[in-house]
Amino acid sequence: MILVATALAASLAACGRGSTPQRADASQSPPAAGSHARLPSWLPADRGDWTMPAKDFASSRYSALSDLNASTVRALRLAFAFPTGVDRGHESAPLVADGAMYVVTPYPDLLYALNPDGSDASVRWIYAPPVSPASRGVAPYDLVNRGASFSGGRIFFNTLDDQAVAVDAASGREIWRTRVGEVARGESLTMAPVVVRDEVLVGNSGAEFGVRGRLLALDAGSGRILWTAYSTGPDRDVRIGARFRPFYPADSGPDLGTSTWPPEAWRIGGGTVDGWISYDPELDLVYAGTSAPAPWNPDQRSGDNKWTATLFARDPRTGDAVWAYQWNPHDLFGYGGGNESILLDLTWKGVPRKALVHPDRNGFVYLLDRTTGELLSANPYVDVTTIAGIDRTSGRPIERPDKQPSVGRVVRDVCPSAAGGKNWQPSAFSPRTGLLYIPYNNLCEDEELTEASYIQGTPFLGVNRKMYAGPGNNRGGLVAWDPAAGRRIWTTEEPFPAWSGALATGGDLVFYGTMEGWFKALDARTGALLWKFRTKSGIVGPPITYRGADGRQYVAVLAGVGGWAGSIVSAGLDSRDGTAAFGFVNAMRDLPERTTKGGTLYVFALP
Repeated sequence: MILVATALAASLAACGRGSTPQRADASQSPPAAGSHARLPSWLPADRGDWTMPAKDFASSRYSALSDLNASTVRALRLAFAFPTGVDRGHESAPLVADGAMYVVTPYPDLLYALNPDGSDASVRWIYAPPVSPASRGVAPYDLVNRGASFSGGRIFFNTLDDQAVAVDAASGREIWRTRVGEVARGESLTMAPVVVRDEVLVGNSGAEFGVRGRLLALDAGSGRILWTAYSTGPDRDVRIGARFRPFYPADSGPDLGTSTWPPEAWRIGGGTVDGWISYDPELDLVYAGTSAPAPWNPDQRSGDNKWTATLFARDPRTGDAVWAYQWNPHDLFGYGGGNESILLDLTWKGVPRKALVHPDRNGFVYLLDRTTGELLSANPYVDVTTIAGIDRTSGRPIERPDKQPSVGRVVRDVCPSAAGGKNWQPSAFSPRTGLLYIPYNNLCEDEELTEASYIQGTPFLGVNRKMYAGPGNNRGGLVAWDPAAGRRIWTTEEPFPAWSGALATGGDLVFYGTMEGWFKALDARTGALLWKFRTKSGIVGPPITYRGADGRQYVAVLAGVGGWAGSIVSAGLDSRDGTAAFGFVNAMRDLPERTTKGGTLYVFALP
């Protein structure tokens, strides 16, 4: 049942209270109109819906809706709330399409169809797929599901036990269900699929179990697997052929997916494709990152370990690689490369460029030419001790010898931690301000390498970690970043990592949630707090906005603490064990005092 709000005063906090935004320096200000990055012209006009987790193929997480702005957002009220009945980490974004809202829960991966304006007190339908309980044992970062996509009257999503599913959006009837992995090998599915034309793109999870990463394309009509592109192995498996033209020499050469590994180690080498996918329909290229290599102990996998921690540009019709850029060769700290890549157009040194901006877990924001893979700029957005910079000639990180991990030695003050300067939580870009809004983590760690042995279906790590707050002791916040200039404009601080992702709107607002349960709206130009609302559980899911059938602008977010950062609460982990959750518990010992388990959809609108 949909619960209509009746009492709001206790939850709606006075506007203006909260952390004060900090400018990068007194001379910096938001870029002038016309001088900044912009969204590609091929994006369709905003109809007021939300049909994929990142809003559009550019992964902008931007809505042009502007009824909510600095003048009106102070009156924002809860329109309705809906409990999902599941209390693990809710990392998905709701969808709104053709007059309905669709919500995917964590395991057991329920799919709800709801009325998006709350006027009908009944659920339209519920789809409950058959999901194996065994999959809970191979979910490394809580039992999360990162959402669905709507296309052609169908909802496409994945289940934790490696099934890709298509459901009729009107009736909730299952159309097809295809198994694309094996739980026994340690594989799971947590990412949100993306539909490009008639192909559903799906990537696997489980690098922490020595799973070999891959991206698959399924036929949207039948669920038949059309092609598979592996992240490691010989060129034929990685789908590297005559079209492959990487920009940097280190990425050229035959079968680098095997020769940059110890013999046969690539078969259990990680590089899963469990992050975000973007698509340029003019270039007809999809952009998908690969995760960290396995094991986490780098001494056991000499070489660059291609093609883990890499961004691939692929032809969606065939899966063939067109170029690749490895963010973190021989990844020393488990950063990987699966974070979002936002597609932008800008003028770079007087030349128009089709670009992409990528805030990597290594703490640097990269600007690449999305046609060729050329590095244009890379600058840190958080405190970084592991890398001195990015070499513009080779495109490779400049590593710091004093932070090189080794067996028998504890390396301290590794910043950012393995959770990254940011993790999976998606950024948002506003073409009105020209700024990228990055939800960041301010976490460092101490780490020690151990010997890892591969046993199928069990963790394959080789590192002991303990994370803790970085400089300043805040553990996260939001950074407003100018991708054209490569600099920070303003930042806010939060006591915990900003794990929810961000939303930017045409009303010059930025929305995001906190792990204690505050849902906030900031001024997109200054970072000033304009509004906030307290939910019953911490927020780790990305917010959305949409136009309802009644013509009003709504904002929606799922609250339900969990994921890697919040598993101390959702999984009930012992706060005395600082190494639990791969070392994240050590940084989150006080989170159980600030929030509780939950699972509720909150939808807001003006009166």
